[in-house]
This record gives sequence, structure tokens and C-alpha cells, in this order.
Amino acid sequence: MSKKKMKDLKNLSAQELLAKTREIEAGLFQTRMKKVTGQLENQAVIWQSRKELARLKTLMSQAQARAK
Repeated sequence: MSKKKMKDLKNLSAQELLAKTREIEAGLFQTRMKKVTGQLENQAVIWQSRKELARLKTLMSQAQARAK
């Protein structure tokens, strides 16, 4: 992930981070189902989605810590 995109994610509100997290989780589920059924051509998508999800969750926890 480029620094520019990470900087954009840092500027999102808590609600936007939550919405983006749910979107990534849903996409990850769909990707895993495609893998099981043999329809997934690029398995690196799973790895990339997991990493982006981890980044979003990290930003969410940081935002929560600042709010306390």
C-alpha cells in the first residue's frame, strides 16, 4: 500500500473506517468462496485483502485510543 493511500485512510472518520472494514470483510468472504469453488484466478487477492483489513483495524483501534 502506498503512503498516499495510507494517508487517505488516516483521514477517514470512525464511521467511514467501519464501513470500509465491513466492505473489505464482505469482499474477502466472496474471494474465499471463489477459491473454494475454483473460480479464483489470482490468489494474491486474499493476501492483499487481509493486509488492508489489518491496516483498517489498526487505524480503528488507534482512533479509539485517542478518543479515550
